[in-house]
Amino acid sequence: MITTPRAFISAILLLLTASGFAALPENINGQPFPSLAPLVETTSPAVVNIRVRQTVSTRSQYGDEAFRRFFGLPDVPQGPRQIASAGSGVIVDAEKGYILTNHHVVENADEIQISLHDGTLLDAEIVGSDPATDIAVIRVDGENLVEMPIGDSENVRVGDFVLAIGNPFGLSHTVTSGIVSAIGRTGISRDSYEDFIQTDASINPGNSGGALVNMRGELIGINSAIISRSGGNVGIGFAVPTEIASSIMRQLLDFGEVRRGLLGVSIQTIDAEIAEALEATVDSGALISSVEPASAAEDAGLQVDDIIVEVNGKKIEGAAELRNAIGLMGSGEKVAIRYIRDGKTRTANATLGQQQTLQSDGSDIHPGLDGAQFASTTTTGDAGIEVTSVADGSPAAQRGLRAGDVITAVNRRRVTNLQQLAAIAEDNSILFLMVRRGERSLMLQIR
Repeated sequence: MITTPRAFISAILLLLTASGFAALPENINGQPFPSLAPLVETTSPAVVNIRVRQTVSTRSQYGDEAFRRFFGLPDVPQGPRQIASAGSGVIVDAEKGYILTNHHVVENADEIQISLHDGTLLDAEIVGSDPATDIAVIRVDGENLVEMPIGDSENVRVGDFVLAIGNPFGLSHTVTSGIVSAIGRTGISRDSYEDFIQTDASINPGNSGGALVNMRGELIGINSAIISRSGGNVGIGFAVPTEIASSIMRQLLDFGEVRRGLLGVSIQTIDAEIAEALEATVDSGALISSVEPASAAEDAGLQVDDIIVEVNGKKIEGAAELRNAIGLMGSGEKVAIRYIRDGKTRTANATLGQQQTLQSDGSDIHPGLDGAQFASTTTTGDAGIEVTSVADGSPAAQRGLRAGDVITAVNRRRVTNLQQLAAIAEDNSILFLMVRRGERSLMLQIR
């Protein structure tokens, strides 16, 4: 008797070959032919297509009038123009019209419109958005909306069958299938909080914000990113688990912002060399290099040279894991921490504080930084000054700054906050910025 999916497929191929690609049978050896159609029919109405319009300013490299006249170049229109983009979203509260999607889908949107499964068009508004996890919540007013139940992403296992539903390349409500390839993926975007579900279900541009669905018809992830040299699917896609997406959504709905947890330590990753120098009994973990006064860490009794190896039962391999573990929790949450001190394993319970983010306009710091927005956030390590946005054609853009860059040093001096950057800029007309961009570091000159 045929009992496995592989056996079903083999039997079907034999039947098709023998019959000249005849119609598929309804059953094989008395067993119903497997189909995902009922699952797709149930879940697809909860997935929406998102159309975004935004205004961007344009600046031509031939914008100088004397330059154009000398070379006989035509006038090039400059100024703001509208562009359109597309993505996906998932209705998670039909009564209130709440839709989960990606931050990068609706970022800087002037106008958002969604298309339902039946073709109905509705205007949407942004309720809140979190760049660090790439999660956003938008809202629509509509009747007869269909929501998708939220599953427990903590129960997801490698090998589970999944569906990805979205709007790739503008092809509405496209469904692809695959398995969960890995869980707990990090390092995809260095300066974000990550704990991705990896899948080989085809995900392409336009799938962003769409649904990753388990075989019970539950939402387990928001499709967010792909790894591809061509820009298309190569079988490596990533989704934000619903555990994270739901937490971010609750905070955005309750507070209008994300109140991210703060332990109050500076850290570095332990490796074999550092472990040997410290005569430590472990060769992985997060070494505490400083503890902020009156912080959650100090109240819990943590000290410099303690090595954190576990948070809430999850192993900590290094600084990135600790940053993710703490940053994905909300302020006020209680965490159990295992750490090594003097070769002995100890435990501590901490109540997380709240990260404070300072923001500044580049024009207030240096003329060459005009058009850029900066933010410095107290985190659990790897501190720097983030470039949150750069206006097209602005002095900052012309000097090579991009949104997402992290400034780590100015004029060969380490900087971790905006006050330090402003102090150096006040005394220098020329700035040399050491910038981290993804996995690369580069030097930019700002005049």
